[in-house]
Amino acid sequence: MEDITITLTTKPSASLRASVFSAHSPSTSRNLSDVLVVFLNGLVLSRRAWSPAISHLLSSFSDNNQHPPTIFTYDRYGQGDSDHDPADDPNSIPYSHDAHDIVFDLHQLLTQFTSSSPHLPNLESARLVFVCNSIGCPLARLYAHAHADQTQISAYLFLDSMIANTDFVSIFPDPDDAGFDPGSLPKGVSPQELRYTRSQFRKFFHPTVPNPEHFDRRKLAEMLPFSDRPSLPLIGAPGDEKPSEKAPLLTVVGHDWDEFAEQCEKGTMAVPKQVINTFMNPTWSRYNDGLLRLVHSPGNSNTVKVASGCGHFIQKDDPEFVAKEIKHLLDNL
Repeated sequence: MEDITITLTTKPSASLRASVFSAHSPSTSRNLSDVLVVFLNGLVLSRRAWSPAISHLLSSFSDNNQHPPTIFTYDRYGQGDSDHDPADDPNSIPYSHDAHDIVFDLHQLLTQFTSSSPHLPNLESARLVFVCNSIGCPLARLYAHAHADQTQISAYLFLDSMIANTDFVSIFPDPDDAGFDPGSLPKGVSPQELRYTRSQFRKFFHPTVPNPEHFDRRKLAEMLPFSDRPSLPLIGAPGDEKPSEKAPLLTVVGHDWDEFAEQCEKGTMAVPKQVINTFMNPTWSRYNDGLLRLVHSPGNSNTVKVASGCGHFIQKDDPEFVAKEIKHLLDNL
């Protein structure tokens, strides 16, 4: 992977940092020369967190005497090695640019990158594969609809998508609500634990919580109120005036319930495992089931895959698993 700096023509006073593996020749078994694999980060981990998975992916191509497609990772404005967004209003910080702004910048970034690459067609003709973790998954969904007429997203890998339509606090019952029935709680969960859990999730995950990117998440639930709609755009051959009836590939991966609950209990939040397994994990599972319905095609899996032994950051906990899932999608292209 080569580290590069890209300055958007739309924002010439700041730069984005990216890492690229450039495909120099078509695959010996399948032609992936027009494919661009784009990695979309969550809020916590930068582009560097994808490096182990990408290393495994490149090794799998080498072991099979195949040439990989072009691979692209980047840090959003205010994240990792990238500069802060020059369009951020100092008077509005920590709430500045939102998901729509990020999607706009991503499109400009990919347009410039593909136009300058000697090994890729222009963005409209390239086949995009989005590999996403956490909030990167709703960003991919928003991008797909904002630029459906200008891009072809042939495949998606959602790794423990953020639950975009919640404030996270309301996932857990409020023990101070007038209608709350303590007798409804399962064994091992107390009102005191619920109260503490709600306070911790409000502190760490509520949409009003600031982040180093100045990414304003307060209206994300309005942008994507449902996990199962709108459906991801269909794709067609380059130059088609109307997309053919061909659905993109989609793989949805969820975390290991027990590992995630263990990490919540032993990590900074110190939230009891039983509370996570009673309320958070089932809610997340239902959300993932909805994501599967974003694509209606017999060629896609109808079950959510579970990354055994992984918490929320699947690319960190099991990079080899992530590489295998990417390779599977690319083979199916």
